[in-house]
Amino acid sequence: MLFEIENQKILIDAGPDLRQQFLNFQIQHIDAILITHEHYDHIGGIDDIRPLGHTIIYGEKRVLNTIKTNMPYCFSENKYPGVPLIELTEIQDKEFIVNNIHIEPIRVMHAKLPILGFRIGNAAYLTDVKTIDNESISKLQNLDILIINALRHTEHISHLSLSESLELIRKIQPKQTFLTHLSHDMGQHEKIQLTLPQNVNIAYDNLILNI
Repeated sequence: MLFEIENQKILIDAGPDLRQQFLNFQIQHIDAILITHEHYDHIGGIDDIRPLGHTIIYGEKRVLNTIKTNMPYCFSENKYPGVPLIELTEIQDKEFIVNNIHIEPIRVMHAKLPILGFRIGNAAYLTDVKTIDNESISKLQNLDILIINALRHTEHISHLSLSESLELIRKIQPKQTFLTHLSHDMGQHEKIQLTLPQNVNIAYDNLILNI
């Protein structure tokens, strides 16, 4: 998920296909990367930022420690030439600012793992959600766009099912919602889309939204 706002590029998570995404969209600079949590499908592409120069990564302490453990060559005293130039910045579940852009972390639970979603302006990105408390829901009011996970039809231990996601959407009441982090068990895009409420759509690779 890449936010472009006020000439700033803010990336949320860095999946294993990040290099291909950079090539597809000719991205040569990222101002910041926000990490929701430390699972590999969300940090596995960090090494691909090495052509971009100095990049600041924001995440909770536990998440940053995992990045250091996975990529020790980026943080050693004598770095090998050409390694990604990463600056790690710790955040908590309270608002912070990146180059004058206000970002509000949203606490959600990924099974028993506390992770973060992010709200920027009137758009919010939540992935790998299983449960969310009322305090976090209150931070998601008056959204123009919500992007949230819906893994499959049947219940899952750490991800929202489609019915659970739709119920949460009804509580939050954004103007538009896009479903992400779908598995192959969900079914075909066109068929599932026909069953969804009018303001809920399935997200897809290369989707561009104007906020």
